[in-house]
This record gives sequence, structure tokens and C-alpha cells, in this order.
Amino acid sequence: MEITATEFKARCLELMEQVRRTRRPLTITKRGRAVAQLIPPPPQNTKPWLRLRGSATDCGDVLSPVVDERDIRALR
Repeated sequence: MEITATEFKARCLELMEQVRRTRRPLTITKRGRAVAQLIPPPPQNTKPWLRLRGSATDCGDVLSPVVDERDIRALR
């Protein structure tokens, strides 16, 4: 849903409640260009660590040396 900045200013509290209730973002425009977006908050009963689910990536073995010992000059 899109709304002008002027209309948003006049109906701010009502629109914030609508976004919270419908869980649909609201784009605020000024002279036809998007300037801000009002999005619903994350669910309150979600534990913080559960919100991070799926955001980590496997980087391989984190304990092994990055450089092979044969490539280090100081050890020769």
C-alpha cells in the first residue's frame, strides 16, 4: 500500500495500527517517490535466537590454520 507523506502525517497513528494489525508494509511517498517504509514489528513471543534461524552460513573448518605451514617463510 502506498500513501503520500501529507496523508501519512494526518493519519499517522491510525496507519501504524493498521500495519500492525494487517502485517502489510506501507510505503510513504513524497512527490511520487518512495521516501520511507513502515513495516510491522517482529512477533513479540519469538525468542531472539529463533529470529536468526537460517542467517548463518557454513565456512568449513574454523579450527584449522588458514595457511599451510609449508608456505610460511619463517618456519623454513
